[in-house]
Amino acid sequence: MVFRREKKRKQMQENKVSEEMGDDATTHASSAEEIRVTDRRRINLDGEAQSADTGAQDEAPSLKPRYVEELEARTRAAEQKVADVQSRFEQLRAQMQRETDETRQRLNRAADERARREKADFISALLPVADNLQRAIQAAEQGGSLDSLLDGVRGTLNNFESALITSGVEPLEAIGQQFDPEQHEAVDTIEVEPERDGLVTAEYSRGYKMGDRLIRPARVQVGRSQGEGAKGAAE
Repeated sequence: MVFRREKKRKQMQENKVSEEMGDDATTHASSAEEIRVTDRRRINLDGEAQSADTGAQDEAPSLKPRYVEELEARTRAAEQKVADVQSRFEQLRAQMQRETDETRQRLNRAADERARREKADFISALLPVADNLQRAIQAAEQGGSLDSLLDGVRGTLNNFESALITSGVEPLEAIGQQFDPEQHEAVDTIEVEPERDGLVTAEYSRGYKMGDRLIRPARVQVGRSQGEGAKGAAE
């Protein structure tokens, strides 16, 4: 009797354990299957998407041939070099323009300074002329002799001509010279011997030149022979 109850109790425990193990196994198997199916689907979908993207990138064809891309690269490089050369050229041109302006200004200042210096030198050379004229006037007012007055005037004229020569101005020789319409201005004529025909016989105002430039022609009288007819300026 006791033996039977003990045997029955053990059998019931074993059945219970078997049922619990069976339930757990079924549950684990079901869970594992569900997880396995779900994971397989997600992995396949993600893998297919990544493969599609990678394939699209790898299979995308180039729209331009390689030689076209090389030509475009060379063109861009050439354009950059041209831009660099143009920029350098603009810089050099601006620098040359600046240096040219500075040189022009410096030359203008030097020319102005030279003109002022030459003018001052010319005025300084004329001051003795004014002094001599002043002395001649004083001598005449004090009753000086005519000879002393003439000497003063002659000295004044000599100083004036010296000042002109110092400035590069030369008087023209007229009396006794053949009439030259480039240097002389005929005011009137006078009858002379045939051998003096066309010669300057008198000078009314002296002519002057500076280098090859005529400043003022000499106003002169020209000899004219009745037997030979008019010649030179008299003609």
